[in-house]
Amino acid sequence: MAPEDMMFSYRGISYPSTITSPETLEALKSFEARDDDVILVGYPKTGTNWLEQMVKELADARYTEEEMKERINAEKKLETFQRLELGDPGVYEILVLVRNPKDTAVSYYHFSNNLPLSPSFDSWDEFFADFMNGKLAWGSYFDHLAEWNKYIDNERIITISYEELKEDPILGMKKIASFFGFSLCEEDFSRIAKKTSFKAMKEKCGETHGKFGDALFRKGVVGNWRDVFSEAQNEEMYRKFQDSLGGTKMAAKIKYDVYCKA
Repeated sequence: MAPEDMMFSYRGISYPSTITSPETLEALKSFEARDDDVILVGYPKTGTNWLEQMVKELADARYTEEEMKERINAEKKLETFQRLELGDPGVYEILVLVRNPKDTAVSYYHFSNNLPLSPSFDSWDEFFADFMNGKLAWGSYFDHLAEWNKYIDNERIITISYEELKEDPILGMKKIASFFGFSLCEEDFSRIAKKTSFKAMKEKCGETHGKFGDALFRKGVVGNWRDVFSEAQNEEMYRKFQDSLGGTKMAAKIKYDVYCKA
């Protein structure tokens, strides 16, 4: 496909035409969730695949091995998509995942260039300009953060950061389990932490995510942005972050001064 055919615009935001469509997004207007549905929200490359597996492990910890086999077989029969915007077209409990914008940008850059389904970029500078202007699939990360900041105090929404999960996975999982009412013992948390470590998931990515595994699981570290950001880009990102989120609770959650300090 020509690069210009790989994207379409819906309500002012770009999406990849290779995996979704305007019709699917329009159908989501009438989507009705069950009262026990859980929705994970994340901008591309903020760690959604990692957190998705972690939440799944937390939710499944209560089942016996035999019950899990039955659940896996049932899921295979359903053949459901795990992304609302990729599938066929109440009350939500929502888990919002955020990541510092510098590492998000770098990870998204490598992801775009390693995934045949999306347009690639000739240089980091070209990608950085589009990232800062929101000209990427799924739009502006800054707009995404600003929008979810409006709901950060909602009792049915919990916001957790990629960085806090990296620093203390077990503490992060305990927060998530408490929010959703999952009952686990200490041994469960330790087992799931090992099973969902980046190293463990990368080793099995071919089995769990097929040919896209290598693109989804690259480094999984905090601070990789230091290898690519120029001084001018550091300053531009800081100004953009302050203009978009300065003084907000979302900014405090992301800890820009800690994780993005040049």
